Amino acid sequence: MEAATRYANSDGVSIAYQVHGEGPLDLVFVPGFVSHVEVYWEQAMVARFFRRLASFSRLVLFDKRGQGLSDRPARPPTLEESMDDLGAVMAAAGCERPAVFGISEGGPMSALFAASHPERVSSLILYGTFPRILEAPDFPQGVSGEELDALYELMKKEWGGPVAIDLWAPSLVGDLEFEGWWSRLLREGTSPAGAIALIDLYRELDARDVLPTIGVPALVLHRRDDRVVSVRQGQYLAEKIPDARFVELSGADHFAMVGDQDALLDEVEEFLLGTRRAREPERALATVLFTDIVGSTQRAAGLGDRRWRDLLERHDALVRRQLDLHRGREVKTMGDGFLAIFDRPTRAIRCASAIRDELAGIGIEVRAGIHTGEVELIGDDVGGMAVNIGARIGALADGGEVRVSSTVKELVVGSGLEFAERGAHTLKGAPGEWHLFAVEG
Repeated sequence: MEAATRYANSDGVSIAYQVHGEGPLDLVFVPGFVSHVEVYWEQAMVARFFRRLASFSRLVLFDKRGQGLSDRPARPPTLEESMDDLGAVMAAAGCERPAVFGISEGGPMSALFAASHPERVSSLILYGTFPRILEAPDFPQGVSGEELDALYELMKKEWGGPVAIDLWAPSLVGDLEFEGWWSRLLREGTSPAGAIALIDLYRELDARDVLPTIGVPALVLHRRDDRVVSVRQGQYLAEKIPDARFVELSGADHFAMVGDQDALLDEVEEFLLGTRRAREPERALATVLFTDIVGSTQRAAGLGDRRWRDLLERHDALVRRQLDLHRGREVKTMGDGFLAIFDRPTRAIRCASAIRDELAGIGIEVRAGIHTGEVELIGDDVGGMAVNIGARIGALADGGEVRVSSTVKELVVGSGLEFAERGAHTLKGAPGEWHLFAVEG
């Protein structure tokens, strides 16, 4: 969490909010289905999303009544009550005429507020949202009652776990860390009864008549393959809101903070500021591990395509198992090797040693190179000097050897790991000489 949680008074109901950043304009973020202003910051991708917004705005986050840290009355709020809550948060945060960013289920209320109070809103951004959720004879863009019933039953049955993650964030299905966080967000954000009451409320929402009366600049964003809200809903919004700009983004994630968030945030920044800045790559300290099968070309020729492919599949499965056990993150495979990163060098060393030993048991000899340094985070990939150095160290390792830089050796002092000197080397593209060591045992 990066800012204190405070409370706005909305006719006796306490609404939790936070303020981040000191940008040239105020931006109020209206959340979707479930929110929690403190749990948000426990997930790296979500925190990055909000930091980016706060880098060019004074960002206001809040929990709708009935959710997160806000008061939880016995029933979900009406649109009018939600508008009052938004106004109370704006007043408490000192926002005179902010931009309003409504996502998913926060969209209809945001649109209604902008139409009702144009003097209090400078512009409107809508993402992955709708004016009406259910289909109708004059609105084929909606979902069927049966589809909403199925979601209703799913919430009742599976609340407490990563409910509907295959719909909200399909790109992260199988990511255990994210699934655990998603489960916690839902549990902390509202109760099972609260979630079901919200779904019942959505059946009644219809803000279509409001759209032509919106008189502030509007941007409508929608991911092409959104599994929760059809892109046709976004297209409808843009057609009905006067002079709205519509941007169709690639991807299937409904949850705005995952997937290609930069593509989304670039559009938001350009809409609000008139320009999008060249972004500095994100950087983080990490330990880089490269593995490589020794003599893979000759081995493949000797085994033949089918047997070699079968052996590679066993190799990949064993490497991934050890990465999971040692909390490493696979970045990518490179034919006959892996690139992975770790938050601690000891984990990388123990993982590399385990990979070497386990693969030796099925007749595969590998070498590994490890270095710790600052890496550039480029989406799911990594780059920078530290990655290049790790690759060079791996290429110098002997068969069956885990070779590390002096940086790694110095960082694990006291761990009980022992090393053998491998001399000073010049690494292509890296300045100076590098003292390298082999892990013993």
